Amino acid sequence: MPEISRFFGMIILMYWDEHNPPHFHVRYGDDNAVINIKTLALMDGKLSRRALSLVLDWAELHQKELLEDWDLCQNSLMPKKIEPLK
Repeated sequence: MPEISRFFGMIILMYWDEHNPPHFHVRYGDDNAVINIKTLALMDGKLSRRALSLVLDWAELHQKELLEDWDLCQNSLMPKKIEPLK
């Protein structure tokens, strides 16, 4: 599973050839979550309120790039790294 970005201890990942809707995975400590790219909503898992807020802020800034990476992964191509939240 390629790593897309990493910031504040959170790791953003996408699986190859994953099911719809377009989404990404977040690992943060012992927590794992799945975020819908188009709606920027939590689909599965859990994150602290603060971590979720940071991830959603980052995803909103990079929504277009996340969708491009989703398409790359759907075609078994390596996604591009996305700038972390600073």
